Amino acid sequence: MVPWGGVTCCLSAAALYLLGRSSGKDAEVLKSVTRVNQLKDLAQLLEAANKVLPFVVTISGRVSSDTPINCEYSGLRGVIVEETNNFLKHNDAGSWIQDSALMLSMCKEVPWYLDDGSARVYVVGARGAAGLVLTLGSEVFEESGRSLVRGTLDYLQGLKMLGVKRIERVLPTGTPLTVVVRLLKMTLEPFGSSDPSKARFMCVHKTIDQLIANLGKWARWYKYASMGFAAFGLYLIASKLSNT
Repeated sequence: MVPWGGVTCCLSAAALYLLGRSSGKDAEVLKSVTRVNQLKDLAQLLEAANKVLPFVVTISGRVSSDTPINCEYSGLRGVIVEETNNFLKHNDAGSWIQDSALMLSMCKEVPWYLDDGSARVYVVGARGAAGLVLTLGSEVFEESGRSLVRGTLDYLQGLKMLGVKRIERVLPTGTPLTVVVRLLKMTLEPFGSSDPSKARFMCVHKTIDQLIANLGKWARWYKYASMGFAAFGLYLIASKLSNT
C-alpha cells in the first residue's frame, strides 16, 4: 500500500522549498535595485537610462493628489477608493447569510503622485501592483426598507433581505509608499520578468530595507518548514515500509 501520508508531506516539503527559493530570489533582486534617495534625482537617472537598460529602481514618498476623493463613509481623503456592497439576508432557518450573487464592487481613482518634498512622480497602474494594501476605512450596515420589488425577490428566493453592508477601503493621502519599477526605454515598466506581461510592479507600505528583511524571513521560514515536512514524510514512509 502506498504511504500517502508520507508522500503528501514530501510533496508539501517540495512546495515550501520552491516558495522559499522564490522569496530568497526576490530578496536578492531587490538588493540590486537602484535606490533613488530623492525624487528630484530621478530625472537625471532617466537621462542616463539609455546607456544602461533595463534596470530596476525604487522610489519613495507620500501619496498626494491635487483632486483627492472625499470618502462618503469614513471621511478620509484618498486617491483610490474601493466600495464593496454585501447583501445580507435571512434564510428559511432564520440565520443570516451573505448573498455572494448579489455583491457589488465599485472603485474610484484619481490622478495621484508620490511627493518627498524635492519633487513629485505620478504613479499609474498601482491597483494591479503586488503588495498594495488598501486601508479599511469603514464598515457600515444599512437596513433595507420594504418595497414591492424587494418583497417579490424575497418570495422567489426564499430569503428575507436584511440590508447592505458597505465596506470602504482607501489609499489615503499622506500614506508613505515605496514603489519598485523597471526603467525601460525611458518609461516606467513593471519589474520581475523579461516578459512584461508576466512582470511585477510593486507598491508597498514598507521601506525597501524592510521589504528585503521580510522576504528573507519568509525564505528562512519556508526552508525550515520544508525540512520539517521532509523529515516527517520520510519517517512516515520508512515506518510504513518497515511494517510491510
